[in-house]
Amino acid sequence: MEFVDGGVLPSPPSKRKQIRPAEDCVCLLSGGLDSLIGAADLAADGKKPYLVSQVSPGDKQKQAYFASRMAGGLSRLELNHNVSCPWQNDLTQRARSIIFLTYGVLLATSLARYHDGQDVTLYVCENGFISINPALTTARVGSLSTRTTHPNFISQFQTLLTAADLNVKIENPYQFKTKGEMLREGADQTFLKKHAAQTTSCGRFVRKYKHCGRCLPCLIRRAAFHKWGEKDTTDYVYDDLSKNDAEHARFDDVRSAALAVAEANAQGFERWIRPRLNATSLGDATPYREVVRRGLDELDDFLKTAGVK
Repeated sequence: MEFVDGGVLPSPPSKRKQIRPAEDCVCLLSGGLDSLIGAADLAADGKKPYLVSQVSPGDKQKQAYFASRMAGGLSRLELNHNVSCPWQNDLTQRARSIIFLTYGVLLATSLARYHDGQDVTLYVCENGFISINPALTTARVGSLSTRTTHPNFISQFQTLLTAADLNVKIENPYQFKTKGEMLREGADQTFLKKHAAQTTSCGRFVRKYKHCGRCLPCLIRRAAFHKWGEKDTTDYVYDDLSKNDAEHARFDDVRSAALAVAEANAQGFERWIRPRLNATSLGDATPYREVVRRGLDELDDFLKTAGVK
């Protein structure tokens, strides 16, 4: 990052008539399971969310399809970050999540209610286990790479918005829910039974955009379906995790999940979670600790059923 004296002037605003959408909130729709549940729950609750999606390979059509199937069809803004910069491009995906949040803020500040002086809620829907993202092992093998829905990060991002006098409030309604609980408690069960398996969770989308079935996001997804009790019709590349080889049961993420469960059971959960939860920055850490406990239990139940030892 470098600071340019005087800044870089933006392009002048368009002279076209500005549109102020009448929706009452904004919700991120990634094509993943959590965001699908969140948007469907908002619609079922009588809210009228304007959805915003960040285009990614394999998900563009799903995002449009899901939006068209909720509440008779919800409005959706589709953006991508494929921009050409006058300087060297960053080849990593490190800023992807924060860019997604800024798309949501951009849309929220365009709504009519925002220009009427009202606050607009930006819903970022993700289960509490992935939000906290506990390191499964001391070497962090199998852990997720980002924490951009972690309550600390969201709190700091909210502070930034407040300091900029932007009346946008970020909310994760599922901070204290596991993925399995989100599925079981989803308001529109008919919709979820029809579309949940069509969502994308995989961290290593491979072979013509198929779920690998063995990365941590896939394991949490499979554990959630197991908790839900509905058949998981997702087509996984590595479906049978009971196979005791490097592609299945001995794959890094599968081993990490099994090791985390074993260590938590052997040490006691309270001892296991202590170094993995920055309790001092969370205030009352009890609900965060408990959602991690229940999320780990979901993983444990699934791994046992899958035959992972």
